[in-house]
Amino acid sequence: MTVPIDPPFPAPAESVITLGGGCFWCTEAVFLQVRGVRAVESGYCNGHVVRPTYEAVCQGDTGHAEVVRLRFDPAQVDLSELLQIFFAVHDPTTLNRQGHDVGTQYRSGIYWHAPEQVEVAQAVMREAAEAWQAPIVTELLQEANYWPAEAYHQRYYERHPHQGYCAHVIAPKLAKFRKVFARLQIED
Repeated sequence: MTVPIDPPFPAPAESVITLGGGCFWCTEAVFLQVRGVRAVESGYCNGHVVRPTYEAVCQGDTGHAEVVRLRFDPAQVDLSELLQIFFAVHDPTTLNRQGHDVGTQYRSGIYWHAPEQVEVAQAVMREAAEAWQAPIVTELLQEANYWPAEAYHQRYYERHPHQGYCAHVIAPKLAKFRKVFARLQIED
């Protein structure tokens, strides 16, 4: 009988960060294109209801933000680079809105998983404030009460690239990412 042997080297270290940049379809579509990002999951966090639904979050009664949770390899892409992308593809100066999407669920937020992420986030937020030349309203909090979004929200843009919202809102964000951050894009 052959006994499976564990690989001789441990799996590369992974880090996790959760980001709220308006509609999670937009944010997810961008970060799925980033080299070193191993998984992107749309979800809800930092609200007060356990197991929220999309409908409840959209009503604004749960306190949750629409977010994406990223698992990434810091040897390929570091947190600072991810946050630079984050601040480039959404407007962190508008409170509780992104474009036509309005409500507390669309707030800008960085939800950290490890205390060392706070300092990195604060540094990138200072840089973003200079670039935007307006006050940054992005909240910086520890992730709490996370719940994955329903299956039909996962990889939404990939499955519906020609849907109106995808074509007119998400596609330009992807184009901006590809232009500004070409060095961080997954090679085809």
